[in-house]
Amino acid sequence: MSGPAVHLPGDTPVAFPDAKRAAVDAYLEQVDFDQSVPIDGLTEAMRYSLLAGGKRVRPVLALSTAHALGHDPAAVMPYAAALELIHTYSLIHDDLPAMDDDDLRRGKPTCHVAYGENVAILAGDALFAEALRLITSFQSGEPAHVIAAIDELLAATGAAGMVGGQFIDIADQVETAEELTQMHELKTGRLIRVSVKGAAVALGADTGTVENLGRFGAELGVLFQIIDDILDVTGSDADLGKPSGSDERHGKATYVSVFGLDRARELADESYRKVCGLLDSIEFRGDASDLRSVSAYIYGRDR
Repeated sequence: MSGPAVHLPGDTPVAFPDAKRAAVDAYLEQVDFDQSVPIDGLTEAMRYSLLAGGKRVRPVLALSTAHALGHDPAAVMPYAAALELIHTYSLIHDDLPAMDDDDLRRGKPTCHVAYGENVAILAGDALFAEALRLITSFQSGEPAHVIAAIDELLAATGAAGMVGGQFIDIADQVETAEELTQMHELKTGRLIRVSVKGAAVALGADTGTVENLGRFGAELGVLFQIIDDILDVTGSDADLGKPSGSDERHGKATYVSVFGLDRARELADESYRKVCGLLDSIEFRGDASDLRSVSAYIYGRDR
């Protein structure tokens, strides 16, 4: 099974690893939220956003990392699914009126539009907790390795990670290119990085491999955000599945607003070359082709 080919200048066309995405979707469909209390409306809102589609980039990166390290990708499926629950929670909260106030996500009304702001807040809260439960209840492996992966995940999503980056964004504290990079490293990059690094930690990879994968994941996060900022200017609502031009309407600092569109595209080219170089420098025991395919997909969204 494969997705639409991504054509890159001078490169062989590549396809997103849709078999892994399909495996993630099938697993998420079976995630069972506790129904012992009368919370049908809450779990409906959680599943509404969680199962709304998308490329599942973060969990696919986790599965692809396992594959590259010579493991069965299914070995990290609970961790991978937890990444998607956390990503979904972050999107629900990011769309709220107090944040970005968006009414479209993945081509559907946002959670707060469909279920109300109060339910959307609770749905996001619950998804974060259920993400941790997935790992603690179902992620197999050496307990010390699993605990270390949880620690990586919490660090990536907490005050010095994704949430901290979101605070810097809403507090309008970005004035320089360095501050812009730092904000996005936290807000977007940390969750992408931990998708790769955390999976390696859970599988007990050696320290050198874990750190090298962390560097690759960090640069991939930079690339993802640069392309996202470009698409916010050049893409349509239909292409993005959310309102285009949202960053400009909210007066947010982006790679395009700080550097201009042409330079932002040059930065994306530079970042993609770094991503490829970092990936090529790692000695894998398994097949790293899907890590390369996801990287090419992220870069190719603007091509």
